Amino acid sequence: MSKPKTPYELKDINLPSNAVWHRCVISNAARATLMAQQPRCIWLTGLSGSGKSTVANALDATFHANGIKSFLLDGDNIRHGLNKDLGMTEADRAENIRRIGEVAKLMVDAGLVVICAFISPYNRDRQMVRSIFDHSQFLEVYLKTPLAVCEDRDPKGLYKKARAGVIKQFTGISDPYETPENSEVVIDTTDLSVGDSVKHILAAL
Repeated sequence: MSKPKTPYELKDINLPSNAVWHRCVISNAARATLMAQQPRCIWLTGLSGSGKSTVANALDATFHANGIKSFLLDGDNIRHGLNKDLGMTEADRAENIRRIGEVAKLMVDAGLVVICAFISPYNRDRQMVRSIFDHSQFLEVYLKTPLAVCEDRDPKGLYKKARAGVIKQFTGISDPYETPENSEVVIDTTDLSVGDSVKHILAAL
């Protein structure tokens, strides 16, 4: 039996024959000039409890305080709206990340610095997102905080439920997390403070 196609393999098949790309009068470069900043996508990946949302919020606040126009896309928040129709199967996770990547690309095209905080457990999905941006526009931040530390924190009580079998397909317990292969920034929040984590990201920028 052949393996089902991923959403990426299907997207070209599903493209309507009458869908033609319309070029905008205002270029992305012109929008960036108006914003007076370099648009970027900063993608935070790591296990639940690794500190993605905390660091992302601190980074967003730092940008705001310094007049940088940014926006934060957080995994749980997105699943309350745009992606509330998706589950946690591998195919749904892939589609979740595909949609977020496209939204982030639109925001970068508009001239914003967009911060994305998503577990995004599969290398294939992260590479897909990276591929839609120019090289200078994408920065991957891997929070490599060990599973034991994340599980000990368990801020939302998810690991406890996963261990009890209440939550199925939970990354790190019953579903895999593939270690990133080419992250520009690697942070272990076991002992590193939120402030220092933000400084590491800013240094890379």
